[in-house]
Amino acid sequence: MKNILLLSAVLVSASVFGQIKAPQPSPMSTVTQKVGLVDVEVEYSRPGIKERKIFGELLPYGEIWRLGANASTKISFSEDVTLGGKEVPAGQYALFAIPSADNWEVIVHKNLNQWGTGNYDAAEDLVRIKVDTKKLMDTWETFTITFSNLTNTSAHLVMGWENTSVHIPIETKTNEMVEKQINKILVEGPSARDYAAGARHYLAKEENLDQALEWMTKACEMRSDAFWYMYNKAEIYGKLGRYDKAIDAAENAKEMAKANPNGDDGYVKRSEQLIKDMRSKR
Repeated sequence: MKNILLLSAVLVSASVFGQIKAPQPSPMSTVTQKVGLVDVEVEYSRPGIKERKIFGELLPYGEIWRLGANASTKISFSEDVTLGGKEVPAGQYALFAIPSADNWEVIVHKNLNQWGTGNYDAAEDLVRIKVDTKKLMDTWETFTITFSNLTNTSAHLVMGWENTSVHIPIETKTNEMVEKQINKILVEGPSARDYAAGARHYLAKEENLDQALEWMTKACEMRSDAFWYMYNKAEIYGKLGRYDKAIDAAENAKEMAKANPNGDDGYVKRSEQLIKDMRSKR
């Protein structure tokens, strides 16, 4: 009976005070870097040397390593990049490596759900990148992943531990992305959707309605089939107190919606209601 009571007391104490928290032997880390216009993020655990010989002993040469500790290291790219000369599409991947004395073979892997290397399957590799090792001037006690050599279009993904590091070049398509923006915004100009979005913003706030009308008019001119834009134009006229114009625009929106072969999406009824409301205010 005494033992049962003692056990109950221990369980109650545990539930009241919760679990004891202690530092992790290999703490998690997240490092992020903007490379040109691309967001790069790495999530990994950071083991320490702890008076051990790392490369060639703790991590035997020629064997696959999870590039950290615990769950597999993850890297993500917001846009397509070239990593170590290999094309890597936007997305998240696991990273592994096979170290040797002179180089590492770094593996970009598609399976994100692995703990360690036990279930590693080479068939799920995206690319493998062979990169020469560099000798560090100082000993890095803790395994570290960072970025260096940043330019407007590129960077180096740096991994280092003990007295060894590797630098993997990241090349982005920043120049092409900027050219695309220049062509769209400065050469082609805003799209009908851009004008409509700006107009709807002001319509919702009931501010700058003259500007909203101008932008929605441009949207309607650029998309003569867009009855939903015409309906928004009628709404703006109504907010401006130009009820006759609102009725005319709503009538146009209704007829355009009726003629749409893919359906009116409810805009016939909405236009009829708007016409009724505007007539009551004249």
